[in-house]
Amino acid sequence: MITLQWIFTLVGLMFAAFAVLSALDPSNGKRFGNAAFWGLMALSLLAGSWLGDFANGLLVLGLAGLAGFGFLGRSDPPTTTDEERVQWCARLGNKLFLPALIIPVTAIVGTILYTYTPLKDAGHFEAKRETYMFLVIGVLLALAVIFAWLRPPPSAPLQEGRRLIDAIGWAAVLPQMLAALGVVFAAAGVGEIIGGATRAAIPEGSIFLTVAVFGIGMALFTMIMGNAFAAFPVMVAAIGVPLLIQAYGGDAAVVGAVGMLAGFCGTLMTPMAANFNIVPAALLELKDRNGVIKAQIGTALPLLVVNIVLIWWFAF
Repeated sequence: MITLQWIFTLVGLMFAAFAVLSALDPSNGKRFGNAAFWGLMALSLLAGSWLGDFANGLLVLGLAGLAGFGFLGRSDPPTTTDEERVQWCARLGNKLFLPALIIPVTAIVGTILYTYTPLKDAGHFEAKRETYMFLVIGVLLALAVIFAWLRPPPSAPLQEGRRLIDAIGWAAVLPQMLAALGVVFAAAGVGEIIGGATRAAIPEGSIFLTVAVFGIGMALFTMIMGNAFAAFPVMVAAIGVPLLIQAYGGDAAVVGAVGMLAGFCGTLMTPMAANFNIVPAALLELKDRNGVIKAQIGTALPLLVVNIVLIWWFAF
């Protein structure tokens, strides 16, 4: 059976390759910082389940130290020449996007076929992890097509991957860190504290006001944590389940689904949501690193109001 650990191993080997290539890149003045950072990421993925909590904690501190003290730098490894890229663009045009489309198509079609055909009973994949497996299979298929079709240098995928991951930098691992923070907050009882404060401040029976606090709280906690998935367990434990669902009989599906959408409004308004806001600014080389956020606030605030109204309208 193919398990999730297989994917961790494959991705860990990719980060290990980034670390080695970074260490061997004399053009990057911070190559050893990059090598150490991606090496620690590789170690986490390859051996994290065997290291134990304390060692993994030290590993996370190492990542934070390397990023916080500015040991990371951008690389620009040579892969294909500018002339080759111009020629490919002129000759192939939008066909160059076909390998990228292989990935989502494989993930969607593979998951559907595996779920609704006898393949599910064969037990080839770990239960409830099929989509991850087919996503990785799609990546491997796309790489195979690229090599058969365009014949790039053998090291091009790893070198281009390293260039991209160095452009993103430490922000590439922030979603995982913030998701873990959400679990820590929930386990520490932050949700219970917020729920108690909410019950004390809001008059009993004020459904719309409770919904508004829940929606705004989802957005604010998402801004604090950088990830709606991290904010969700805290706000659901504080307000969603005890007040909206249990006390007022709200529809759990609506509260959960639209509550997440309210959290995503917070995602649009914070640099903590690095994968959505800092990363595009880095990849587009914008002078204003908050330029993406400034462009999104005008949409996020009205959308938050709409989500609050939707929860109140459809859940009660």
